[in-house]
Amino acid sequence: MSRSVRNVALILGVGLFLISFPTVRAATSEVQRVIVANFPELQRVAGTVAVEGTVRHASFVSIKDVRVPPVDPQETGRLIDGGLVATDGFTAVVLSLSGQTQGKVLRSGMVGAILVPEEETITTAFEEDGQIQFPLEINATLASLPFRSFASQQARFTIAFPRYRVRLYNTTEKSATVSLFAYLTN
Repeated sequence: MSRSVRNVALILGVGLFLISFPTVRAATSEVQRVIVANFPELQRVAGTVAVEGTVRHASFVSIKDVRVPPVDPQETGRLIDGGLVATDGFTAVVLSLSGQTQGKVLRSGMVGAILVPEEETITTAFEEDGQIQFPLEINATLASLPFRSFASQQARFTIAFPRYRVRLYNTTEKSATVSLFAYLTN
């Protein structure tokens, strides 16, 4: 195995750091030595760098069994509140929606969820003007079939806010029990 030393200079707000570590050309499971040189002497940085415990890369959130009567998504004042999804610390979410109608659907429609950022100006626009800004939306289309259960396709979204309020709608003529699943990732 051939080794050479690679030097990397890092300039941070508190000084210049020179980090030397061996370059390994073959895959290895051995522990590698790292040398950190802290310059200049006047801006010495001291302390420990450590990662404790497992670094979380994903989290699963579910909102289960919310009863959603017929309500059009354009009637924002009537949308059913499904609660909050905390997304802080994550960069993406995969949404899935499923549920069951309270009887056979005779007229086609959709059951869906709109996630609205829980941010003061966005919430004000929603509550006062019925305007939905920066939504994440997922829905399942229901047709006149003998099945009462339904599920959406999974959809991936980029997260831009630390919290989203879930608003649910149902354009069929039957009430539905809805569950929303959010898989948060980085």
